[in-house]
Amino acid sequence: MKKNVPNTDTASKNKVDFLPTVNHLVEKISALVNATRSKVAIYLNAETTLLYWSIGHYIAVELKQKNQLEYGKQILVTLSQELTKNLGKGFSYSALTRMIKVAENFTEENIATVSQQLSWSHLIELATISDELKREYYLLLSAQNQWSVRELREQIDKMLFERTALAKMPEAEIKNQLQNLKSQNDLHPDLVFKNTYVLDFLNLPQFYAESDLENAILSGLENFIMELGNGFAFLERQKRISIDGDDYHLDLLFYHRKLRRLIAIDLKLGKFKPAYKGQMELYLRWLEKHELQPGEEKPIGLLLCSEGNTEHIELLMLNEPDIKVAQYLTELPNKQWFADKLHKAKELVKQNLCTDE
Repeated sequence: MKKNVPNTDTASKNKVDFLPTVNHLVEKISALVNATRSKVAIYLNAETTLLYWSIGHYIAVELKQKNQLEYGKQILVTLSQELTKNLGKGFSYSALTRMIKVAENFTEENIATVSQQLSWSHLIELATISDELKREYYLLLSAQNQWSVRELREQIDKMLFERTALAKMPEAEIKNQLQNLKSQNDLHPDLVFKNTYVLDFLNLPQFYAESDLENAILSGLENFIMELGNGFAFLERQKRISIDGDDYHLDLLFYHRKLRRLIAIDLKLGKFKPAYKGQMELYLRWLEKHELQPGEEKPIGLLLCSEGNTEHIELLMLNEPDIKVAQYLTELPNKQWFADKLHKAKELVKQNLCTDE
């Protein structure tokens, strides 16, 4: 007796018909599950952060009210032992001290906001920064750039804040610019540009030419953009600029998305010279005339010199908001070097302010 054999062509056709539906359902359901998981993770992180902050705050207030701060260590050791017995892991002596440290450096209102964006580990790292304005700067950048804890620690170790043009400004100006950054108003260039760039990834020989420097930067373009900061996009190298029949070549041309500006970068060996300023002004005028797109702001120039001469630059560039001068380093110096340089820059700013008054 002949058995009914399924038509393989029909079965194959049916399979092809419902596969797109299955794939579509898998995609949509996966998106729903992942979105819910993300919401749950954010909620748990925020609630855990608020809990730890509350514990730290309660301990600090209790010790202060009962005048037992001098016995803090003994109290925390005993408290840690008892909490571990009652609640399990997570309440070691060091964990409790971190809770107190975070509570001392962040208000409840602040914690409620940042706990939606940063983890408890971020806040522990930020709580080690004693300067309030510096801490606020790293907090805002960590949230906006979605830095991992490791990236945050690296930026602090490389003294990113101390290397910004912002750091040398009066305290009131720093607060104003940080508020603009927080409220997502127009980004000020002083929050973007640095006075020192660390290019320790270039692997340059002891003696090198400007062309060697440019080639090394292009070879390590990703690292260079990371050092420039968030928002930079590379456009061209050796940009040809023709003026009255003469050809000039700009080393590097970038674009900054948030500033909405072209960024002209010229690389120089040695210290800054006044002639560099005139040359950069020429480049910027040409770019403004020939390259500016609708909605863009005027271009900014960045002169990168291998040696620093802070006083000379400060005196010559006081009224040049569209030209920045910075030193680049091919090796990372110790932190004291950055601190000393920032101190000198601040003193010059103070002297200039006094002169203006």
